Amino acid sequence: MPAPGTVNTRPFFRAREYGLKILKVQEIIGRMPVTPVPLTSGYIRGVINLRGKIHPIMDLKIKFDMNETQIKDETCIIVIRTAGTMMGILVDRVSDVVNIAPGEIEDRPSFGADVNPEYLLGVGKIQGRVRLLLDIEKVIRSADTINIRQTKGEENI
Repeated sequence: MPAPGTVNTRPFFRAREYGLKILKVQEIIGRMPVTPVPLTSGYIRGVINLRGKIHPIMDLKIKFDMNETQIKDETCIIVIRTAGTMMGILVDRVSDVVNIAPGEIEDRPSFGADVNPEYLLGVGKIQGRVRLLLDIEKVIRSADTINIRQTKGEENI
């Protein structure tokens, strides 16, 4: 269930394939242990220690209001670098890296007034298949990405 203030992404983010700008991808790593962090948004699975640096891990399926990613042999983490953040995105698998010509990309469609496709850059048409092209910076930068809730009167542990 989305946190308060998030966008309802149910109608169009249930697609099977997504695309990201390759320049945002720092690296793709296999699955590794994720340490849960209490009081974070539900889609933050925890943190990993990658070569001595701690990075939060977001489950993209939970972010888009689907069931959590089931850890399998093909599950991997895409490490994304944005202007001020490095974060891992947990995904079912990475299928390939493709070049999408500008003529194969359409603007994001209008889904009506009750749906805000703010995380969508456009739609890629590759070999008869459709891939939703994510604005991964907006996905990561959303205001509630690492929303550590504080309860009145609690002291630091």
